[in-house]
This record gives sequence, structure tokens and C-alpha cells, in this order.
Amino acid sequence: MTADAPTIAVLGSINMDLVTTTRRRPAPGETVLGSGFAMVPGGKGSNQAIAARRAGATVAFLGAVGSDVFAGDLRRVLTESGVGTDRLRTLPGPSGIAAIVVDGTGENSIIVVGGANAALTELTADDLALIGASDVLLCQLEIPVPTVAAAAGHARAKDTVVMLNPSPAQRLPSEVWDDVDVAVVNSGEAAQLGGALHAVRHLVVTRGSAGATYRGPDGAELSVPGVPVDVVDTTGAGDAFTGALAAAWHRGPRAALEWACAAGALATTRLGASSAIPDRERIEALLREHAN
Repeated sequence: MTADAPTIAVLGSINMDLVTTTRRRPAPGETVLGSGFAMVPGGKGSNQAIAARRAGATVAFLGAVGSDVFAGDLRRVLTESGVGTDRLRTLPGPSGIAAIVVDGTGENSIIVVGGANAALTELTADDLALIGASDVLLCQLEIPVPTVAAAAGHARAKDTVVMLNPSPAQRLPSEVWDDVDVAVVNSGEAAQLGGALHAVRHLVVTRGSAGATYRGPDGAELSVPGVPVDVVDTTGAGDAFTGALAAAWHRGPRAALEWACAAGALATTRLGASSAIPDRERIEALLREHAN
């Protein structure tokens, strides 16, 4: 790696996001009229891989697409973003999808159907070699937990930094937490996971427009404020934050959180997930503007 370009292996999900916009989200049993529809490649793993790449890291993606009509577009969005896809496999059946409803305030509701992501149950020798040779392994929980656990254990043994975004939040075996160097959660996930996060060496909690907080292994804490922007759609903002955080982690917690907060803020200014993720130049420009 160079001083400012870490190598990151992202193990996670890749979905086609089916995004509907409407003035307000429907109540149970209610039908409302929508104002727009778009299909945008997404998935926490893919989004975070693209975010890390656009933020300046060298990134390889480990995951799976199906054998359906979405597979080509999903693979293409990674390659066009400069993310390595040698470890992206094709499995029989559907790719993962996410049904997303965005209301007039930019808030969203999401239903994820795993598809090929749920069938990602084994890591090959080549997968493990890539993980062991990387500076950072970045994982989420939209693929089977045993696969994440195997990757984290191998990374830990090879001195690769293990960064986990435990979303959707769920109970994990204690040995998984033992292998995690950095946990990245939002405030709701932090409350849900509670005591499980106490043993994590580095804990980052995102707080939406309020920014993010950090707690280190020595108990030291710091807070970074959010960056004001005009919000259009919050979908993928957390993924933009996490990918950018991974790309900047080697700079130290404060610099990494400032970089990630700017990336997350910029991701809310456009519709969609992967399509809204900012590049390094936009992040730098917003930080300069905010500093002034």
C-alpha cells in the first residue's frame, strides 16, 4: 500500500435496488401514489466497496450475483467504479434485490431479499488469500454470518484490520466480536446490540446529520459534527460513510471520521445508493467549504 491508498477487501452483498419515491410512505393497508421509480445497483457490500474506491482506496469485492437479468448490471457497476471483481461469483437463481420507498423528506423504508447473497456460504482459497493480503477487511451482515465469521477469523490471523458494519443488527457469536477491530453502527444499532459492543476495540457510531462519535481501546472518545447539506435521499448514506471510513482509517480516527461524515452527507444529496456515492474530489471540496 501507499501512504494514502490502502488495499481493502469487501465481503458482502450486492443487490438491485428498486426505488419508489412518494410524498409519504403508506400506512399498513394503505395505497398511495408514487412520483417516480428507478432501478439502481446497491447492497451494503457493493455500496461500501464503491464508496471506499471513490474515496481513494484500492478495493476488491467478494460476493455473488445470480443468473438473472440483473446480474450484468450489478457486475458492471463495480467494474466501472474501479472495484476488482475477480472474486465476484455467479450462482444459479436470482440476484439480491431491495425494495425501497423514499418519502418527501428523504427518509426511506427498505425490504431486502437475499437471493445470491444468501447462498454465499463458502470462501475459497483464493478468497482467503485476497483477504490475508489486504490492509482492511470490510464486512456487513447481509450475507450468512458463518461466512463473515470465517473471513474475520482469517483476517485476524493475518493482521488484516477487520471492520464490521453489523447491519442488519443481530446477535453474533462472541468469537466474531473478538476478531473485530472496528465496529461501525448507527445509533439504533448501537442501542440494539448494547453490551456486545463493549469489547470492540474501536467503536464508531453514526448519528445522521449530527455527525459521528468514536470510542477507542483506551476509552478515549471524540465526536465529529455533521456537514450541512440539502437532503434528497438518505438511502446509502451509511454505506458511503463506512466505505470512506475504511479508506481513511489509516489516517487516524478523527481524520477518518471527518472524511466519512463528508462522504455520508454528500450521498444524501442525490437519489439512489451507488449512484449518489461521492468521489474523493467532492469529499475534499466539501471539507474545504465546511472548514471555511
